[in-house]
Amino acid sequence: MTNVSHQDLITLEKKLLERQEKIEAKAEDLESEKEDLEKKRQDYVKKLEKISGLTVEDAKTQLLAETEKDAAQMMAKILKDKEESAKRTADAKAQEIVLDSLKHGALSFIPEYTVSVVKVADEDMKGRIIGKEGRNIRAFEQATGVDVDLDEEGIIRLSSFDQVRREVARRSLEKLLKDTRVQPFRIEEIVNQTREELEKIMAQEGEQLANEVHVYSLPVDLYPLLGRMKFRTSYGQNLLVHTLEETKIGVHIAQEIGANVDIVRIGCLFHDIGKVLEGDGSHVKLGVELLKRYNFPEPIINAVAEHHEDKPFSSVESVIVHIADAISASRPGARYEDLEKYGLRLNEMEQIAKNYEGVVDAYAFEAGRELRVIINPGKLDDAQTVLLSRKIQEEVSRSLAIPGEVKVTAIREFRAVYPETSVV
Repeated sequence: MTNVSHQDLITLEKKLLERQEKIEAKAEDLESEKEDLEKKRQDYVKKLEKISGLTVEDAKTQLLAETEKDAAQMMAKILKDKEESAKRTADAKAQEIVLDSLKHGALSFIPEYTVSVVKVADEDMKGRIIGKEGRNIRAFEQATGVDVDLDEEGIIRLSSFDQVRREVARRSLEKLLKDTRVQPFRIEEIVNQTREELEKIMAQEGEQLANEVHVYSLPVDLYPLLGRMKFRTSYGQNLLVHTLEETKIGVHIAQEIGANVDIVRIGCLFHDIGKVLEGDGSHVKLGVELLKRYNFPEPIINAVAEHHEDKPFSSVESVIVHIADAISASRPGARYEDLEKYGLRLNEMEQIAKNYEGVVDAYAFEAGRELRVIINPGKLDDAQTVLLSRKIQEEVSRSLAIPGEVKVTAIREFRAVYPETSVV
């Protein structure tokens, strides 16, 4: 161990004290310099305020405003660039979604359309169907509710607006052609059997349709209604095939854009269910009433109610159901109609209205779904106008095969024009 003398300790203590004094002196100098700098800074700020005419707070506010303005311009430029980029790619992306949806909607089978013609091997078969003094054919028409045309050689033509009746008649007739006992009581028996068989077939078809689009556990009463679509066509497009195709398209679009797939799926499945229901009103109205009876969720009911834009869209799911329906119905080859017959039917609608007294003119709109009638106000009052519109609607529906409900709008207007007064 090193021995340190008392004198050495005293010397070391003195050195430490001297160093501490120097440090304190430097600290005092630094504090003095800091005060001088702060004083100079304040003098500098006052000079700047005097020169610029702005206080410190005003300068801060102005600087922040300029910064915000620059930032806003930069943000606007970025947003504009993004918007232009989105516009450039939006059409391509939309086409990609629609085309991909159509691929998903492609069906793996050929639709079986309801037929109204039965071939016969020879004319003797027709004689058996007609029966003595026509009693067999009368019993057949009465039991099936269809009209039978035997005039054309080699075939028997069945005629009825009700396609389910026509299908029952077709199947029954095919059985009778193979049966040796063609008598009125036998005809009734076969027709009743066929009707029961068809009910089972429709229930099976409805359940198969629901399962195909992954809708399960529906009320059992709804399956036969869905199955009736197999025997219903619109402009040559089979309703069951259209529903299946539309549902697949709608589901894929919903998946692509993040909408509620379940609402779209069930909304598409039941969007045209009203076309196979009996009752007054359009197929949209009948379909909505059915879904309400079975307590379906409101978004699904709205999707059905809005798919023809009868009401404003309440959700993106309703829009998707509408779009999917339009894609399926308007794609090339989906529907067909003789253009000449189409124009003739519209002319007949207008002519029916013009034949009534007090009607000045009539115009058919919406592919024959709406008829607007111009009334002479000098010949009919308001009450008579209401009654006339009902008569026209009933006659058009009775006389012409118009799909859905025909809406008749009667317009009665008095117009005075000065200096010349006229009645329109």
